[in-house]
Amino acid sequence: MKKLFLAIFTLLFAIGSLNAGAIKIPVAFKANFIQQVKNPKGKVIKYKGSVIFNSPSSTKWNYTSPTKKEVCSQGKQVIVIDHDLEQVNYYSVKKGFNLAKVLSNAKLHHANVYTTEFDGKLYTIVLNAKNQIEQIAYKDNLDNIVNIIFVNIQYKNSKFPMSRFECIKPRNYDSIY
Repeated sequence: MKKLFLAIFTLLFAIGSLNAGAIKIPVAFKANFIQQVKNPKGKVIKYKGSVIFNSPSSTKWNYTSPTKKEVCSQGKQVIVIDHDLEQVNYYSVKKGFNLAKVLSNAKLHHANVYTTEFDGKLYTIVLNAKNQIEQIAYKDNLDNIVNIIFVNIQYKNSKFPMSRFECIKPRNYDSIY
């Protein structure tokens, strides 16, 4: 009986260990963020704002500094409302960015740092003490190094209403397709 108990305990421990190195994908989260973009010449631009996310790929970024923008993405369409320029840009992308897929493919690099490759880019993900996403870094298509730091992150067990992800064009703004 003791051997059976030990065998079952060992099996359950081994199964649990398989997921120990994986990132828990949140159903939804909201956070404030600081986004630092460093160009190849070393110039750094810092953006600030807030973000909400529903798994697998619905996001809304509200930039508040140094410019006011809203960026909404639900799969393969991205809408950018630039309040300083009073214009709305509509983009169709071949492959939408899927944060849940990026997180699910990430492998433990060391301590609380994970790495993964998605769509030809290497992503580095840092988790906080609660195993929540604290930072995501990658190199974009223009060779800029992008580092997004999440603060006051709150994971949710239920999704936000989809209406929260809408970018609504102000009446007097220009549209660019």
